[in-house]
Amino acid sequence: MPRLVQLALDLFDPPAAAAPAPVAPAAGVPGAKQKMPSAPDGQALIAPKTIVNRPSISASPAVPLPSLLSPAEFRHPEASRELLLGDAVVAYALQRARRRSIGFTVGADGLSVRAPSWVTLSAVDAALREKSGWILRKLSEARERQQRLEGGRIVWADGAVLPYLGEPLTVVLDPSHGFAGKGGALVAAAGQGASLHIGLPHSASPAQIRDAVQAWLMRDARRHFTTRLDHFAPLLGVRWASLRLSSAQTRWGSAKADGSIRLNWRLLHYRPAVIDYVVAHELAHLRVMDHSPRFWDTVATVVPDYAQLRSRLRDEPAPLW
Repeated sequence: MPRLVQLALDLFDPPAAAAPAPVAPAAGVPGAKQKMPSAPDGQALIAPKTIVNRPSISASPAVPLPSLLSPAEFRHPEASRELLLGDAVVAYALQRARRRSIGFTVGADGLSVRAPSWVTLSAVDAALREKSGWILRKLSEARERQQRLEGGRIVWADGAVLPYLGEPLTVVLDPSHGFAGKGGALVAAAGQGASLHIGLPHSASPAQIRDAVQAWLMRDARRHFTTRLDHFAPLLGVRWASLRLSSAQTRWGSAKADGSIRLNWRLLHYRPAVIDYVVAHELAHLRVMDHSPRFWDTVATVVPDYAQLRSRLRDEPAPLW
């Protein structure tokens, strides 16, 4: 820090000009003394002045050092405490819970901490400092992920493109409703990729286009999911009773012991193999209602490469609507 302060001061207080070098003895006369120049008759000899130009302090105020070294900041929208971890300010949401240890969760909103009621605030901060490397890495990854999501947000208009079963799908407004089916129809053109024709006028608002596309996707998701549930259920030796569609942002599916299955319709953005993994995952819960090694062995009997597909689902987020 003293070095940084000295560097900041040097920016606004340059060193004085160097003193003139001494005059060397006359060439060819070793040890000869240099004579001072004589003054004109009747005038005193005056030594020349050295002039140093210094910037005006009032004209150029110094920039505060903290503004030159602004720390990164991660702030949870429900933050109740703030802490400096490494070179970053982390404002986190603290929740007291009935548990035996301190738990950390890093998500799109930032850092959430769950701690027993008997743990002091200083102990919570100390635990965060101990795990600061992991926390800062996960916060940075979450921020980069959110930036990628924002960059891929769908712009709802004629010609909008969104992923459908892992491939690009172009939205086409069709005021004449020149297709069979309700709301919209999938049209495949050779060499041009698929398009989704929606029966809306070209004057339709972005919200109208979005809602019409979502309604079609949800109908198609129910059809696709039902087919895959019927495929995997007998292979796993289970029976499913009902299917409900979810719009959750972070959860892809769930299953209950009574055979009810819930699947996120946004899964339709992913390629079929990823969807199959989620379907098999939820059906496997009808045999093993936890995530023990026995559960994963059950999933592997029908989806051997489930680990790679699970990573793909995590690393390739669905687009923002």
